[in-house]
Amino acid sequence: MTTSRDEILNQLRSQSVPKTELPDLSAPELTQQWISYEDPTEQFANMLTSVGGVCARIKNVEEVNQKLAEIPAYQASKKICSQITNCGQSNVEISNITDPHDFEDIDFAILPGEFAVAENGAVWITNDGGPARTLYFLSQHVALLVPAAEVVNNMHAAYERLSFETPRFGTFMSGPSKTADIEQSLVIGAHGARSLTVFLVEEPF
Repeated sequence: MTTSRDEILNQLRSQSVPKTELPDLSAPELTQQWISYEDPTEQFANMLTSVGGVCARIKNVEEVNQKLAEIPAYQASKKICSQITNCGQSNVEISNITDPHDFEDIDFAILPGEFAVAENGAVWITNDGGPARTLYFLSQHVALLVPAAEVVNNMHAAYERLSFETPRFGTFMSGPSKTADIEQSLVIGAHGARSLTVFLVEEPF
């Protein structure tokens, strides 16, 4: 017995869709239309601020430590994790943790970011540290260190930098977690970090 569902699916299968070639994203007529900024760093900072984050351009890790000491959330933190050498007063040894759930009570995490995107205030993060990748999402507060020279204009440029030759963790992160109900009541930190600070660091770290 043929059902209406079968009839619909058979009709769909019988349709021949013409093949369409994918556009050449390197074509000048396309790349000239991609958005760019006179000062990508300033644009990134503005976009991050607009979604609830904080951005600061910093010379080196020593200066990052000085700025961290001025953040109330950092001052009040009891459990701090850091994956940046000599950055922050880490009192939780990441290498001793094998279960990602054990990061659920981390107050402040200091983590690396690969590059930033001016267009939307996002940072590309990858972390091969096993359970430590959950620190980006389970920690109450997060600070990312990103090389200051690694700010691209737009998502087109961002995707050109990505490689998926081998399976690995990676995602874009922008601003603290947030949600809003039908009454348009915005809640920060509903599903993840309550605050995000991005330090654009000039010197290698």
